[in-house]
Amino acid sequence: MSEQSPASSPDRHPDPLAGDGPADPEHDSTAAYALDRSYVAGLTGRVVSTTGETHAVSSPIGGAPLAYVPQSSTQDVAEAFVRARRAQVSWAATSLDERAAALLRLHDLLLDRQDELIDLVVWESGKARKDAYLEVAHLALTARYYARTAHEHLDTRRVGGMFPLLTRAEVSRVPKGVVGIISPWNYPLTMALCDGLPALLAGNAVVAKPDAQTMLTALLAARLLDQAGFPAELWQVVAGPGPEVGGAVVAGADYVCFTGSTATGRLIARQCADRLIGCSLELGGKNPMLVLRDADVQRAAEGAVRGVFSNAGQLCVSTERLFVADQVYDRFVDAFVSRTQALTLGASLDWSVDMGSLISQAQLDAVTAHVDDAVAKGARVLAGGKARPDLGPFVFEPTILEGVSADMECFARETFGPVVSLYRFHGEDEAVARANDGSYGLNASIWTRDGARGRALARRIRCGTVNVNEAYGATFGSLGAPMGGMRESGVGRRQGAEGIHRYTEAQSVATQRLVPIAPMLGMSEETNAKVLTASLRLLNKLGRA
Repeated sequence: MSEQSPASSPDRHPDPLAGDGPADPEHDSTAAYALDRSYVAGLTGRVVSTTGETHAVSSPIGGAPLAYVPQSSTQDVAEAFVRARRAQVSWAATSLDERAAALLRLHDLLLDRQDELIDLVVWESGKARKDAYLEVAHLALTARYYARTAHEHLDTRRVGGMFPLLTRAEVSRVPKGVVGIISPWNYPLTMALCDGLPALLAGNAVVAKPDAQTMLTALLAARLLDQAGFPAELWQVVAGPGPEVGGAVVAGADYVCFTGSTATGRLIARQCADRLIGCSLELGGKNPMLVLRDADVQRAAEGAVRGVFSNAGQLCVSTERLFVADQVYDRFVDAFVSRTQALTLGASLDWSVDMGSLISQAQLDAVTAHVDDAVAKGARVLAGGKARPDLGPFVFEPTILEGVSADMECFARETFGPVVSLYRFHGEDEAVARANDGSYGLNASIWTRDGARGRALARRIRCGTVNVNEAYGATFGSLGAPMGGMRESGVGRRQGAEGIHRYTEAQSVATQRLVPIAPMLGMSEETNAKVLTASLRLLNKLGRA
């Protein structure tokens, strides 16, 4: 157990905002709780809730009970928006430098409190500790990037006016107001905050609805925002069933950011369209990896292991389809299977685990069903293929399938688990066509010794991000590069300029000086048209835009 673990005795990890009582006195029992209950009470108090109802949360690590999280009603969601709107007015009036400074303080808090954050992520999600660390790192990168580029993205800028010297035009970025963020369980820390940080920097408030399975991590993240100096009411957290509470968030927001399934994304898009508000949706994927004939086979095999099995495959950008050139197929498969079989599995807070647990019985059932269906229809298992209850209630072996065909569930449907299908290809045109097959378009990777060739091939693949000689980290970790999906993998982008401009309205202000854009006193419309025509011809000859 790490030195700062919240799973320790009450005084081992002091939290000045933690309560003194149990997480939920009405549910007190003799169960051995994984987390100190006064610590948990300090987190769950951040939920906007007046219902008196709670939701039990247990850990994928041995099924240990974690907390009873208060549940919000639709009235609570409405109250959260009232508080957020009140806070947003004064927040939008603060200087951009002040907002950026709070992000930089958050950057340092994330790194200082990383052991506590990692412990909580692992307890709630069951993922390997190294995967939990990457959440901290990505969030710190996000905070620093937007703080350092705040003026680049948000300062009012001059643009060319209609007539040089006579027309001054500028564009300002005005905050939307209150952003609704509905985040998933698979990356409970980074997804809880990474989309909201640029919203805050742009002068918005946030009402967040994290997934029920990972509320505690999201609540700790909200507590860190408070400690970094963001006004407490600026970031409201609600909890409850998606159809009820999530729907209320969409109904009250000025903009919605959702990460999750394509099916739910469609529903949210319709709700937003009815209200004429914008949304960004990062949805499902069936992500391809292409290993070209000139690839470094060992490096590609190592990259495939990370691309397929990071977070036990519960990653929106993880690889589920692996296309390998004939010339290197056998050598690649040998290396990939060998590396996969060498992975250490488990449900533990220890750094030694390479691949952790799935999050729930439902996720385990879904992965098992895909593998069993493929095997029953003739697919061959080259590695893995079964659950490992001896290691944890929801642990499933990293699995490599060969001979997967279109009649199998895992061929085109997202598995969202540690399962990949291997395919040979004969030519690169074929590989690109097969990579583009289907309705998704989130992430892809290409492995080749020729970077320029890989980048040229990438432009032919219909995915929002394409990595060359890396599975997903190169694009996801480059905060200036936008990240999102094409086709049924979503709309909108996180990261980069697009990731913050989505939370603003572009407002144009133009000032006309000396000469009006209209006939001057006594000038006829016909004469004015001739003068304007002559002016347009002159500006074109001068090379003006």
